[in-house]
Amino acid sequence: MKQFHLHLVSDATGETINSVARACVAQFDQVQPIEHFWNLVRTTRQLEMVIEGIKDNPGLVMFTLVDEKLRRRLQETCRELQVPCIPVLDPLINALAAYLGLESQSQPGRQHMLDAEYFGRMDAMDFALAHDDGQSTWDLHEADVILMGVSRTSKTPTCIYLANRGIKAANVPFVPGCPLPPELSQVTRPLIVGLTKDPDRLIQIRRNRLRLLNQGEDTDYVDPEVVRQEVAEARRLYSRHGWAVIDVSRRSIEETAAEIMMLLARRQTGSPAARAALESEKP
Repeated sequence: MKQFHLHLVSDATGETINSVARACVAQFDQVQPIEHFWNLVRTTRQLEMVIEGIKDNPGLVMFTLVDEKLRRRLQETCRELQVPCIPVLDPLINALAAYLGLESQSQPGRQHMLDAEYFGRMDAMDFALAHDDGQSTWDLHEADVILMGVSRTSKTPTCIYLANRGIKAANVPFVPGCPLPPELSQVTRPLIVGLTKDPDRLIQIRRNRLRLLNQGEDTDYVDPEVVRQEVAEARRLYSRHGWAVIDVSRRSIEETAAEIMMLLARRQTGSPAARAALESEKP
């Protein structure tokens, strides 16, 4: 395993630089970055602290600073230390500026401004928390997306992820023998998606959950035959209602959410091609 120091320098929250760096590092096997995370770097004094850290642990530097004075100081220092210094947003910003014929504002944290989009995300987050695990079904019609699924199919974290994208998501658990909330059959606006998972993988996850809770495994919750029947019954339910189905067995939460957002976008366009594409996703 090859280790190296990786300095991530941002003048805002650092979410962008962190995501870009991890996406890039993931493309290499047998490497392990030692991350040094420097966020909200907006003054010369703060930058000097970063520079001291780079001197102590020389390594690759990636940054998203927009202040020209700070950028120049960081780049000059990296040249003296003979370490790579990469302005990860420059190619995109320059391309946009050339295409639009405009200059960028060079203002840190503009993507985190308290605008209508921000408050929309907060509203979606409140909605997801209030409608988790079948709660508050009386206003399910206000959701953008409703997720159905048996226990441990990542319904809650997927809803939270969607909420962070401004999508109002609720989730309703499928429990054999328990009736679904009547409001579910009355909604017309929300996209309803059924989540499913390989039974063997589901059993493994449920067993780990029971161990964390210090509970025994002598229960139908992890009985292989019962779990297989539970998953099969859920899929039959999705099929009867014509709901889109996503198998989350080998998907990350981000991948599942991306698939849901794609289905939602197709549905909202209302075009014949989009409807046909959505129909093809159904079982």
